[in-house]
Amino acid sequence: MTSRGAAIRYARALFDTTLAEQRDLLQVARDLRSFAALGREHATLGRVLTNPAIPAARKRAVVEQLIARAGALQPPLAKLLLMLAERDRLGILADVAQAFDDRLMDYQNVVRAELVTATPIGDDKVQALKDGLARATGRDVQLATRVDPSIIGGAVTRIGSTVYDGSVTRQLERLRESLVGAS
Repeated sequence: MTSRGAAIRYARALFDTTLAEQRDLLQVARDLRSFAALGREHATLGRVLTNPAIPAARKRAVVEQLIARAGALQPPLAKLLLMLAERDRLGILADVAQAFDDRLMDYQNVVRAELVTATPIGDDKVQALKDGLARATGRDVQLATRVDPSIIGGAVTRIGSTVYDGSVTRQLERLRESLVGAS
């Protein structure tokens, strides 16, 4: 099983348990992201938690201390963190956090989208596009915008794995392909 596959399974189990126990999903997501960030923010801690040469029992003891210092973690999250430590799988914690966030957004009927334009556009146009995407997808849309002058003009919108490329650069590529194909 790949690390990403394992992370998705752990995240699904955490999500389902948290939901079944009527715990605060948003708090679990925040705490999970914070715990995953500890390894990135504190390099030594990250190396200790992911080093295969360090016994799982020591990693579990470190995680227990971190949970005690964190205060009131939701019980399903504390149990997952301890299980990951026992199984020496703390290296996938960031992937678990991402998979949990993805599942939470799906549960909340929210989709992430990205809009790339050649020049900045006004808030009214961004809101109009966001509203249009919400109508098209039937979901709430979290829209991130970015400026990339290399697309020359137009816009590129990405929703999940679907890309709507209305950039001038892409139109020129299509024109070139048709001209090359015609000759």
